[in-house]
Amino acid sequence: MNGIIQAAYVIAALLFIFSLRGLSNQESAKSGNIYGMIGMAIALIAAIASIKGGLHWIIIAMIIGAAIGLYLAKKVEMTQMPELVALLHSFVGMAAVLVGFNSFLDSKMFLFSSNELTVHLVEIFVGIFIGAVTFSGSIVAFGKLNGRISSKPLSIPHKHYWNLVAIAVSVILMFTFVNVQSGAGATISLLAMTIIALVFGFHLVASIGGADMPVVISMLNSYSGWAAAAAGFMLGNDLLIVTGALVGSSGAILSYIMCKAMNRSFISVIAGGFGSDGSTTGSSDQEQGEYREMQPAEVAQTLKEARSVIIVPGYGMAVAQAQGAVSNITEKLRAMDIEVRFGIHPVAGRLPGHMNVLLAEAKVPYDIVLEMDEINDDFPDTDVVWVIGANDTVNPAAEEDPSSPIAGMPVLEVWKAKTVIISKRSMNTGYAGVQNPLFFKENSYMLFGDAKDSVEKVLQNL
Repeated sequence: MNGIIQAAYVIAALLFIFSLRGLSNQESAKSGNIYGMIGMAIALIAAIASIKGGLHWIIIAMIIGAAIGLYLAKKVEMTQMPELVALLHSFVGMAAVLVGFNSFLDSKMFLFSSNELTVHLVEIFVGIFIGAVTFSGSIVAFGKLNGRISSKPLSIPHKHYWNLVAIAVSVILMFTFVNVQSGAGATISLLAMTIIALVFGFHLVASIGGADMPVVISMLNSYSGWAAAAAGFMLGNDLLIVTGALVGSSGAILSYIMCKAMNRSFISVIAGGFGSDGSTTGSSDQEQGEYREMQPAEVAQTLKEARSVIIVPGYGMAVAQAQGAVSNITEKLRAMDIEVRFGIHPVAGRLPGHMNVLLAEAKVPYDIVLEMDEINDDFPDTDVVWVIGANDTVNPAAEEDPSSPIAGMPVLEVWKAKTVIISKRSMNTGYAGVQNPLFFKENSYMLFGDAKDSVEKVLQNL
């Protein structure tokens, strides 16, 4: 029986690898999801088959978990996916903490040899530390993304030194824990470290501003993977180790890609990113200049007279659920022999790939959805750029103002087009809390209102 279970674990691990490979591009993303679901089903069945007692509790837990999962899948909108992902990461972190304490309380631990016991105790300590950091950090990310916690970065005096002190004290506690091994001393060391790790995780994410939140999500994804791998070591479960390593390494790679796209170093992000509260308005309109406004009928006429159009979607389009109307406009313009393409910034929205998923959901053809690096050189030859709900990712201050908080961040150079139309509710700043000079350029026009209503009015005029 044990051989069959191990074979099932190998098959599940291979399916998880195929899943990651499938998720690497839009065309194969659906098959990638299917591979992942089949792999997880096999893993669950194999794990249940390996349980010797208390199976009824496992079944009850699975039924409750499945019910919650189905409820969330039906209720949560695509715009809420980033915060849901952050919340799910917290579950993984807490699971690692609980597995660690359970492993520490298991009397079988002392059947190990001296060297094996030392290794196991280090596994427990590190697993709980990573899990606690992941749990509290993910809770803060969840709060920032759904607006319950301000996106403004928390800044306390000497915060980097406090982080170093937390890590140093945790290392000292680990040596104490391994040397004592059991009893009140070991328990106190483990509990003290857990509290420090929870505070450390809270401070780590709270210190990061709103503009860096896409990186935070992928970073927490990586942490949750390593937490799962640590739990796998504690439980002696090879599949959990492999799966955790896959998630941890892929999350780390994604974090690197996100940081590169924002011209940021990973260390600088986790040390305290830029950005302020998105509810504030930064510089005043008077200091920036005057803006010009367009009505939906004028926008429709401008689009009809263009030869080439690039649409740049952002989180505002996602919140308004305007992707369906945008897809219809795309279809009508292409029927008029107007070239229509989409420009996607790597960190558009609040989750990597957020815009791509929304556009695919709205049946926008994959071949006209291009990444920033693929389309940035084409803006000077474009007649009309329509920015729908994007802000920080099209801010020219990143290139033109060395003193700007987002200076150096690669952006979509939409201002180089002949005409730029920006759909926004108001003149407020974006999630990073930085004012956008694009709104006041001579070739820019504002289309105010809810993105869905505005786009549908333009569609009617077309």
